[in-house]
Amino acid sequence: MQSPHMRPTGPKHTYHEVDNWVERDPDDDTPRLECGVFGIYGMEDASAVTVLGLHALQHRGQEACGIASCDGKRFYTERSHGLVGDVFTGPDLTQRLQGNAAIGHTRYSTAGGAFIRNVQPMFADLDTGGIAIAHNGNLTNFMHLRTKLVAGGSIFQSTSDSEVILHLIARSRGIKIMDRFIETMSHIEGGFALVALTRTMMIGARDPLGIRPLVIGRLGNAYVLASETCALDMIGATFVRDVEHGEVVQIDQDGLKSFKPFERKAARPCLFEYVYFARPDSVVNGKSIYEVRKAMGRQLAIEHAADADIIVPVPDSGVPAALGFAEQSGLPFELGIIRNHYVGRTFIQPTQNIRDLGVRKKHSPNRVVLEGKRVILIDDSIVRGTTSVKIVRMVRAAGAKEVHLRSASPPIMWPDYYGIDMPDRDKLMAATHTMEEMRKKLECDSLGFLSVDGLYKAMGHNGRNPDTPQYTDHYFTGDYPTRLTDKEDAVNEKEGNGQLSLLVNV
Repeated sequence: MQSPHMRPTGPKHTYHEVDNWVERDPDDDTPRLECGVFGIYGMEDASAVTVLGLHALQHRGQEACGIASCDGKRFYTERSHGLVGDVFTGPDLTQRLQGNAAIGHTRYSTAGGAFIRNVQPMFADLDTGGIAIAHNGNLTNFMHLRTKLVAGGSIFQSTSDSEVILHLIARSRGIKIMDRFIETMSHIEGGFALVALTRTMMIGARDPLGIRPLVIGRLGNAYVLASETCALDMIGATFVRDVEHGEVVQIDQDGLKSFKPFERKAARPCLFEYVYFARPDSVVNGKSIYEVRKAMGRQLAIEHAADADIIVPVPDSGVPAALGFAEQSGLPFELGIIRNHYVGRTFIQPTQNIRDLGVRKKHSPNRVVLEGKRVILIDDSIVRGTTSVKIVRMVRAAGAKEVHLRSASPPIMWPDYYGIDMPDRDKLMAATHTMEEMRKKLECDSLGFLSVDGLYKAMGHNGRNPDTPQYTDHYFTGDYPTRLTDKEDAVNEKEGNGQLSLLVNV
């Protein structure tokens, strides 16, 4: 549905109301973060700059993307499945998406599924005017709030937790939009980074623990908000600072204002941003992702050395850790696996035999490097093991004498509820197998994981503080940093009614 404030789009750029479900290869073992967000205020042709920013954040979501812009009077939006470069094309882009302010979103689906109606930014007309919102993360009380809102008469157009935020803003009795936004933040739980756009301002917000990242930049006189600093680098913007945990920022023609309306808590940013999600050239919460990942590799070499000839990364995410492992161990770093960067979105193959060959679409063995060698294979993490065992087999088939598999993160033991598409606990290999069972199943000669304390040492600490952990690390420890309201409601309903309610983020 188009808002009265929205310019109708041409036939090539319509918002498709048909639910277009995007399947995922069941053998795809890569962890996925729900999305990336970007916003710019005070720049001519803001939508074109937003496209560049989204290109830099493409790794955070490759199923769908969207942009909402505003010229001070009207909003213009486009949302579609596909990569940024495929969706936002054509010389008329800035005519379709007019204005000097815009926000954008790249998306994987966790809460709500991959329906087109869940693609962001989401837009709503309020009594105070239009508002568009883009959200990175997951609300752990989404279903709890949604049930109450529906009972109170709210009508939902999507199954995304992001729409709850719009409904809460709409129902707030605050006079100013910032008052409504802050009141809404007091009701939501979980991990989130939010970017919103009204006719007169752009708003950025981060959850009280800073689980999901959000940074502020400057490009000339314009302000920029982005999930990662690599998006600032892409457009030539200067990094100003991180949005602090629990902070709300308002950007308008008068500049930037900061609000800290909530009780101050110790920050606990997500460790998986450092392990896997953030781009290596980004700086997250003051730490270089590249340097941290190299430190993880060095610590891994200290904890799990092996008699071998070469160090080989699983590209691309295993490369920095493998470099660190090679530096610490003194063994040569070799590109024993070559990644094909021109593979399209994974699709469901017709037979298991064909799917088993599918790993070579993305990774090919460098036989000259591997043949006759004892190989230490470095990956960023192991989730279900479905991809890892194929890569081990591929390396052996290329002639490797031994394959020693090492993970630059601790064993993943628990599911995530803050925006990571991670399987339930019964599908996590480390939660259901002993170390020796995993080694046999992965068909490697030895297996080693970075310890939790080792990961904290790589982050610059002496180890994990069990009383006040410095980071969100529940996937390794089971220590969830917030209430899991929807999960608790489901357990209570199961115990009370003998049924488990629908939880779209579980």
